[in-house]
Amino acid sequence: MKNISIIILAAGNGTRMKSPKSKVLHTLSGRSMISHIIEKSLQISDDISVVLGYQFDEVSQAINSEFSSINIARQDIKSYPGTAGAVMAAKPKFDKTLIICADMPLVKVEELRSIAQANSDITIATFESKDPFGYGRVIKDGNQVVKIVEQKDATQAQKDINLCNAGAYCFNTDLLKSILPQINNQNASNEYYLTDAIEIAIKDGKSVGSVLVDEQNFMGINDKLALSKAEILMQNEIKSNLMKNGIIIRLPDSVFIDSRAKFEGECEIESGCVIKGDCLIKNSIIKSGSVVEYSTIIDSDIGPMAHLRPKSYIKSTHIGNFVELKNANLDGVKAGHLSYLGDCQIDKGTNVGCGTITCNYDGKNKNKTIIGKNVFIGSDTQLIAPLNIADDTIIAAGSSVTKDSQKGDLIIARAKQSNKSGFFYKFFGIKDEK
Repeated sequence: MKNISIIILAAGNGTRMKSPKSKVLHTLSGRSMISHIIEKSLQISDDISVVLGYQFDEVSQAINSEFSSINIARQDIKSYPGTAGAVMAAKPKFDKTLIICADMPLVKVEELRSIAQANSDITIATFESKDPFGYGRVIKDGNQVVKIVEQKDATQAQKDINLCNAGAYCFNTDLLKSILPQINNQNASNEYYLTDAIEIAIKDGKSVGSVLVDEQNFMGINDKLALSKAEILMQNEIKSNLMKNGIIIRLPDSVFIDSRAKFEGECEIESGCVIKGDCLIKNSIIKSGSVVEYSTIIDSDIGPMAHLRPKSYIKSTHIGNFVELKNANLDGVKAGHLSYLGDCQIDKGTNVGCGTITCNYDGKNKNKTIIGKNVFIGSDTQLIAPLNIADDTIIAAGSSVTKDSQKGDLIIARAKQSNKSGFFYKFFGIKDEK
């Protein structure tokens, strides 16, 4: 379905978020609200306009960094505040125009399609709410919508109505363009309400229908409490879909999985794990308490309590507890515990001893450590980059390595041990009792 234009309203400043950041840039499950709604819109339209106002530059930059071919318009908030004023800034090109809000990232593509495919001149999305406070009430006469009354302007009888406006509309585009100039701001908020288009259309003899949708999917996110509730709902959906497709998740309520993460094959995620960013995890187990960020893991086991920072690529590898990786490429490696491996490449058959550190930062630059095949690294080793350790090298425990090795070398880089007989008794001034 590509013969419809979509307008996404994202001009508000979201004061109830109590944040200097635009409301639509707040994230849930790893992506901003505006990204979620644009991605879903792209599944049904290739003419998408986002209307911005507050933090125009910041929001438009965020959109352009992730999407191409999105039309960005600026609302004249001073002259035309309100939802109708926002729609005035867009220029839809197709015969039908779907209008949605950027702060409802839980909306389903199927619901947007159902609104867009309705046959009325105007179709509005509605839901029945047990607690309708704050929502615009939908007044109907039989199957036809008569008008929408905002909470601030509603009488007590209208406030008792539980059929609410979900904030999504589909217009015949020519009708929309003809109605917008007729909308005024004679209301409690002195704003130009798009909902006033309903009454104008009816007076002109146009048909106004409605589609019932799920209230939960169309919940507007206006504060951080609502943001947290929406994230729980999205996380439940993400994890449910993964488990239905064969992924094991232990105690799923304790696990966070980014909406961009991908899983293939037989995978298991234990309790307390965090998977952030566009990770790929294939035929692997992530053990409890581990954090994986923007990394690829194939045929490996990670953790417990491991941390894979961005740009790590792990294949056929064991990463144990309290091991941290950053920008690390490991293939066929064992790193059992208590190590930091950053800006490094380690090849097959290498064993990384406890307490090993790649000293990758010299105060100005990040330097790389390259470790070959079948290298045995003793415990408490510092590998001071830039460094190249050849295949079949043994590094003695406690070494601080600053020079490259040749194939087959033994590296010993530590001070010679000296034992001073009887020093304990001299130091503490006590007698040696034999």
